[in-house]
Amino acid sequence: MKIKNITLSFFLMFTICGFSQNAVGNLEGESVPKPISYLDSIKNSFVSYNRTVKSDSLWMNQIGNSLDIYNNWATEINTVNVDKDIDKELPTELLKSRLAAMDAKSPFDIEYNQGLENLIKSFLKNRKKAFANQMAVAQYYFPIFEEALAKQNVPLEIKYLAVVESALNPKAVSKVGATGLWQFMYQTGKQYNLNIDSYIDERSDPLKASEAAAQYMTNMFAIFNDWNLVLASYNSGPGNVTKAIRRSGGQQNFWNIKKNLPLETQGYVPAFLATMYIYEYHKEHGINPKQALVRHFETDTVMVKKEMSFAQISNLLDIPIEQLQALNPSYKRNVIPSYEGKNHYLRLPSCKVAVFTSNEDKIYAYVQYELDKKEKTNQNKKNAFIKDSTALASNSKVRYYKVKKGDNLSDIASRNNVDISDLKKWNRINGNSVAAGKSLKIISDKETDTNIALASNQDKNKAIVVKDNTNVATTESKISVEKKDSLITANASNFYIVQKGDNLNTIAKKYNTTVAEIKEWNHLTSASIKLGASIQVSNVAVETNEAVAVVAPVAPELRDIRYEVQKGDNLGSISKKFGTSIVELKSWNNLHSNNLALGNVLIVAKNEIAINTNYATVDSFKKKETTTSSKNAETNYLVQKGDSLFSISKKYPGVTVSDLQKWNNITADDLKPGMGLKIKG
Repeated sequence: MKIKNITLSFFLMFTICGFSQNAVGNLEGESVPKPISYLDSIKNSFVSYNRTVKSDSLWMNQIGNSLDIYNNWATEINTVNVDKDIDKELPTELLKSRLAAMDAKSPFDIEYNQGLENLIKSFLKNRKKAFANQMAVAQYYFPIFEEALAKQNVPLEIKYLAVVESALNPKAVSKVGATGLWQFMYQTGKQYNLNIDSYIDERSDPLKASEAAAQYMTNMFAIFNDWNLVLASYNSGPGNVTKAIRRSGGQQNFWNIKKNLPLETQGYVPAFLATMYIYEYHKEHGINPKQALVRHFETDTVMVKKEMSFAQISNLLDIPIEQLQALNPSYKRNVIPSYEGKNHYLRLPSCKVAVFTSNEDKIYAYVQYELDKKEKTNQNKKNAFIKDSTALASNSKVRYYKVKKGDNLSDIASRNNVDISDLKKWNRINGNSVAAGKSLKIISDKETDTNIALASNQDKNKAIVVKDNTNVATTESKISVEKKDSLITANASNFYIVQKGDNLNTIAKKYNTTVAEIKEWNHLTSASIKLGASIQVSNVAVETNEAVAVVAPVAPELRDIRYEVQKGDNLGSISKKFGTSIVELKSWNNLHSNNLALGNVLIVAKNEIAINTNYATVDSFKKKETTTSSKNAETNYLVQKGDSLFSISKKYPGVTVSDLQKWNNITADDLKPGMGLKIKG
């Protein structure tokens, strides 16, 4: 069975076993003692064992570098090696004599053939380093395999089969779902009493899976009475081997029935024998195994009586989560469950077992404390939700809006002064699209609802409904209100809110005026302006028969814009979507890796002006309609320190992050202060 190449995200190594405490002195004066957390108070009371073991984290590399050894054996078996150096290192006659020596002391039928020679020489030519790494990992697993095989009286050479199956990766998963060191399929694992559920997959448990593999070998040998055929049946199943025997006229020698076996199985036994040869004669070929970073006898198990997570164990015992994952690969969710009538065990370095067993009561007390705190938090959230729901029911008004062609959630939320997230929650909308003709529920405060001006698009001459204590009854008074609103709107358009990266020169160019005029209108004595400030950019007056006081727009609040991670998102796609770099995303959100969870809320822009909501969606960045003249115009923008593609796009109506990337052939990571950007329209 071919394994799927996966890079392990956890493998280890072996690790810190001590609880020595280093006191940190304050050289500048007396330090104020900090409050001690409950976790620290528990750990400070532990019975401590001041033993240390050299810490190392290289086992992950040893595993990862050996995963590709068996990718192309079918091709290599049929490829005659013409490398003169390898031929000189391993002449055919020498290989024949070594294979004969192996055959003499092994129950396997080991015969020389050209395919086997090709495969051995290919391994020696291309994969010496991978085998050296793998042999270090084998020093941990082989004692486990040998013990399980010896109990069933199975040849100990079968241990090399796990190398062929999984490259000694307990988390290996093949293309068809075979899992673990011995690559058991789901049904086969169940047949051999390997527990597989939401929390545990014992196909990845080195001990239990090895026992199941040994039992399988015993059962197959009872059928075929030949260990080479047992290997073939392990790869393709006993049915295919039986059919190959029939098609070969009843012959029961692997080499005689080989041509009637599946193509993969034809190379499976030679790959096993080639691996056995490399392990047996590695010194003769200059393959020096790396130093083993952990050995099985340096670990032990302890029964866990209460459900606990790897994170809690890591905090209590000062042991990396990656090491816990490596030593306990059968726990799928980094949690040791607690089932009634079934025991679960945790494998730890021997020195950590001593700490665990000596402080068991305190450890379980901490786990219970964490559980109680979590339940209390959930109850508080539930109470707050009930309280908010009651308040909402008493102070809110429900109305419905029928979606028109061309509408999107962002526009609908903006017109009704609600958040997009609320709109989606009220109407159980999962995506960002909504069908025309659908009626959307909108919940608003009763007081706020009376302030919304509802204008008809079909009849512009109809009166505008406003909240006013006076009764506007005549057409003349309605026109007066409209003229006042028009005046305020027109004057408000003469003001501009300063964005990140703006200066007087860029603002003057944008509004076709001069720096001197802007300074005069705003009584500025210098060229410096504050982010978020409201400045006058035009001196146009609106004619009216009434004197109406015009107030400049209030400077808006600057906020961090957040985005909820959707299905299929990753840091790269989010950075392109909002015009920032991956480095900035990781810095703003304290991310230590590129992994994201569905539903996570990330900061995607800092200190931006958000009109309706703190949350960004794809809809909120759709390109707006622009006039023909603006489409044909092209300007240049000088990138300032602190700019991002998102903040620059906000300065130009109708311009999106993707537009900036397309016009300038750049990505978010390419943006540098002083760079000139083309802005079209």
